[in-house]
Amino acid sequence: MTNNPSRREINRQRRSLTEQQRRISGSLASRYLPNLTPRLPKGAKVAIYLDDFGELPTQPLLKWCQRMGYKAYMPVINTLGKNNKHIRFAPIEHTKLINIPTVRHPFGMKETKHRHLLKADELDLIICPLVAADEQGNRMGMGGGFYDTTLAKSYQYSSSKNHRKHPLRVGWCYEFQVVDQLKTQPWDVPLNALITPEKIRWFS
Repeated sequence: MTNNPSRREINRQRRSLTEQQRRISGSLASRYLPNLTPRLPKGAKVAIYLDDFGELPTQPLLKWCQRMGYKAYMPVINTLGKNNKHIRFAPIEHTKLINIPTVRHPFGMKETKHRHLLKADELDLIICPLVAADEQGNRMGMGGGFYDTTLAKSYQYSSSKNHRKHPLRVGWCYEFQVVDQLKTQPWDVPLNALITPEKIRWFS
């Protein structure tokens, strides 16, 4: 039987890294971002997120967007009501994530107050936060189900020959967050690719 790794243990590993280790890891992972470019349109709309729990730094993602002329967005939750798990995405107007005015959501993450929001299916690429991922492209999040709920519709479309795969779903994490196999649920939405400081993995 497949057992998923402990969220607490992975979070402990992430938080044990020094700022220098995190910065170097982010720089190494950014080497694989050009592999995404052939799959994106000119002026692509790209969702990233604020690393706030020891995750692989996401500033390199914003820097890549700026260099490529892509428009970057960040997630905002509960915009459609307290019990609605569909994430929408606000534009990033700053060159550094640390300069974005944010508030702390009750779930713990930081988010912007900006309300010029896009739905997931209006984006070309979503960089998905995760606690763990496996070699088949399955993703384990923090347990809230926000990204799976948000991406479910576009994932169903991508399974049809009559719809292009939109948006591209890419994980961004440390190599120690990658396991052989995760236990999955029917509603889980898999990744198209996974980037770590060591490599990029593509999934069918």
